[in-house]
Amino acid sequence: MKKAYIIIVMLALCLIANAQEDRKFSPEKFDAALQHYITNEAKLTQQEALKFFPIYREMQSKQRPLFDRQRKLVTEQPQDEASSLKAIRERDEIDLEMKRIQKTYHERFLELLPASKVYNIIKAEDNFYRNTFRRFSHNQRRTHPMTQGKKTNQK
Repeated sequence: MKKAYIIIVMLALCLIANAQEDRKFSPEKFDAALQHYITNEAKLTQQEALKFFPIYREMQSKQRPLFDRQRKLVTEQPQDEASSLKAIRERDEIDLEMKRIQKTYHERFLELLPASKVYNIIKAEDNFYRNTFRRFSHNQRRTHPMTQGKKTNQK
């Protein structure tokens, strides 16, 4: 009886550990899911996808340092007026640089694909991120100890 109990506990621990591993963020899986979503939503052919995604990844690699700077600014709390003003201006500069990069790459996309497909790609990317963050937020609320047992107003 004791051995059966130990085996059941060990099996449960293995299942819990495996479930925890599945929740870890994988950039490769995220990028693959994004690429799959954009391809399907924008109805890209295989040839179009092969031309588009290398340039798209190039755009993302230029945006990544800006996202990192933006994330760093969000976590900092300015202590005085001068540092608050500096943070505001830096955020604005980051936003403008992001838009400049997007505009440049949107023009490059338009050289490869029809405008309707580029528009659908932009919409698909926005929807993918919105849905992903909504799911992440929902999972965080569901697993966060402060919200367990509470009902949340979900749509």
